[in-house]
Amino acid sequence: MRRTTLIAMGAIVALAGTAGAQDDADALKVGMITTLSGGGAGLGQDTRDGFMLAVEQADRDDLEIVIEDDQRKPDVAVQISDRMIQQEEVDILTGIVWSNLAMAVVPGALARDKFYLSTNAAPAQLAGRGCDPNYFSVSYQNDNLHEAAGAYASQEGYENTFIMAPNYPAGQDSLTGFKRLYEGDLAGEVFTQLGQTDYAAEIAQIRASDADSVFFFLPGGMGISFLKQYADSGLDLPVVGPAFSFDQGILQAVGAAALGVRNTSQWSKDIDNQANRDFVESFEAEYGRLPSLYAAQGFDTANLLISAMDAASIDDPDAFREALRAADFDSVRGDFSFASNQHPIQDIYVREVIEEDGVFTNKIVATALEDHANAYVDECEM
Repeated sequence: MRRTTLIAMGAIVALAGTAGAQDDADALKVGMITTLSGGGAGLGQDTRDGFMLAVEQADRDDLEIVIEDDQRKPDVAVQISDRMIQQEEVDILTGIVWSNLAMAVVPGALARDKFYLSTNAAPAQLAGRGCDPNYFSVSYQNDNLHEAAGAYASQEGYENTFIMAPNYPAGQDSLTGFKRLYEGDLAGEVFTQLGQTDYAAEIAQIRASDADSVFFFLPGGMGISFLKQYADSGLDLPVVGPAFSFDQGILQAVGAAALGVRNTSQWSKDIDNQANRDFVESFEAEYGRLPSLYAAQGFDTANLLISAMDAASIDDPDAFREALRAADFDSVRGDFSFASNQHPIQDIYVREVIEEDGVFTNKIVATALEDHANAYVDECEM
């Protein structure tokens, strides 16, 4: 693989191909803003690594990637976005993991006629009335995996679920999504603090309730803390959650406390198609670890971008937008297309946490939702 990395202005500049895209006036320039330090660093690192793996495999000389660390701080993300647009003159922005950062950055970027391709964060505000022709979510719409969890909880016969999530846009979307397709009652509904690590009070509330199950959305280190404390508490209520709390990097930190837990995801390493098999193999060979959901989303986002570059020039925004909408690439998720509000239509699976060759991972045990879009399509007036 031929790639050069430089450190400049606090950014990692990745030059794809052999001729050096930085010297090519016609190169398409991408600004990746993602979390590379602090409690959510693993999510951003996987996003970056999956994206860059696809870029390296394409071996193009007309693509330049500038990568910066948002430190999971909205004000830092806005400063980076402003610098990338005004000084770096990027054509496209991508990479944000957290929805509160997305809401700080994306509207301003769209107002400047930049394209934004979301590798992860996909808040409801950008799917409905706030949709935009230059905004594409390649991951999902925030509610989706939680909707699938709600549907699965009902299928399992849970009738009184205790639900909780952090109090920020994705957390709010998560509980909204769960309730949309869950048919039972709620034993409790709690919003925690973003970044919280002590869940003694919430576990006490669960214990005092008459819940028959627990649903939670706590990504990154929050999920690690909760699962360990939940296992130590002696509570044995079944737990259901989205993939964000049971993803590959998180599971190694949680360990045996997660075994047997069911979670919902639009991607899994055992999806049986050639693109996914090749991706899992090449990611593990390149980075020495199994890929996560975030890596898969980064990989798909880069391949979508490259497919659009093959069909149209960024200098013709209308043609380039149509090329993105066509989604003419081999997704690791298999069938993939965009709804009219430019969020995916895709299957969402139920996975179970297992131990495989000494590594904690997931396997698909069911399909929760087929060809699923999102609840905000009709609100989008594009």
